[in-house]
Amino acid sequence: MLKKIIQLFPLWAILLSVLAFNQPQLFTPLKGQIVPLLTIIMLSMGLTLRGRDFLNVAHSKRAIITGLILQFTVMPLSAVLISYVLGFDTNLTVGMVLVGSVAGGTSSNVMCYLAKGDVALSITMTAISTLIGVVMTPLLVELLAGHSVDVPMWSMIISLVKIVLVPVILGILINTYCHRLVTKIEPVLPLISMVVIIMIIAIVVALNQSKLTLIGPMVAVAVILHNGIGMSAGYWVCRALRFNETVCRTVAFEVGLQNSGLATALAMKFFSATSAVPGTLFSVWHNISGSCMAGFWSKRSVKDESSSSQAKAVQ
Repeated sequence: MLKKIIQLFPLWAILLSVLAFNQPQLFTPLKGQIVPLLTIIMLSMGLTLRGRDFLNVAHSKRAIITGLILQFTVMPLSAVLISYVLGFDTNLTVGMVLVGSVAGGTSSNVMCYLAKGDVALSITMTAISTLIGVVMTPLLVELLAGHSVDVPMWSMIISLVKIVLVPVILGILINTYCHRLVTKIEPVLPLISMVVIIMIIAIVVALNQSKLTLIGPMVAVAVILHNGIGMSAGYWVCRALRFNETVCRTVAFEVGLQNSGLATALAMKFFSATSAVPGTLFSVWHNISGSCMAGFWSKRSVKDESSSSQAKAVQ
């Protein structure tokens, strides 16, 4: 039952977004709660990790390095390109760059499992990109958007340490030293994260209610393109590098599914409510596209998909 509720994440997000759009007064007073809500997500993520999860680096370093390079090049650069082609203003461009510059989203781990990918590799990549993103996200935003808007890079780094690094490390420590307790609550952690993300989405929708009818459709197009480019690059670059099919699927999710909740929170804290729209729509869409791809791949045998030339080790 719990799994079914979580799988219907896009539906709940859409329903609460509709409510927020029609009754914005219910959510606008919660504007100041976006960052604390995101901290809860990061703590939940940390509670699912243990120190040994990072040991996978030694066994899959080539795949991890490839995924991280794609994560922090393809996604931010394609965000800039899409924004330019669609003629976005500064606020929306910054929002797109933020989405492209954050780490991979935790939902990628679930999608990877459903798609018969390498879950251990997925968890490791998400964890490492999250830690690297503390520095890389502000740096990329400064490089790609700093010419058109003032980017408080050091303030963003400090905030990311508080919002991401501290809760994740705290969660890892709790899981390491109180693992039995964490095991009891672990099944509800994805539900907690889902509820929190939906609340963040609803708050941003409420704050942008008057603008969404004008900018919403075009931003939706941008988000769909952005997500599609990320997943395609992750998959096909790995195919070209002759990774096996399991790794290709894993990296596709890691590159294409972003921590858009973090992008939304950073946009609200350092820029504008409009800048948070891309992250909000991305949060909904990447769960829809990810679920569709996971469903498609789950019905196709990894053995059938892999040619003998792809079956090389990922080290």
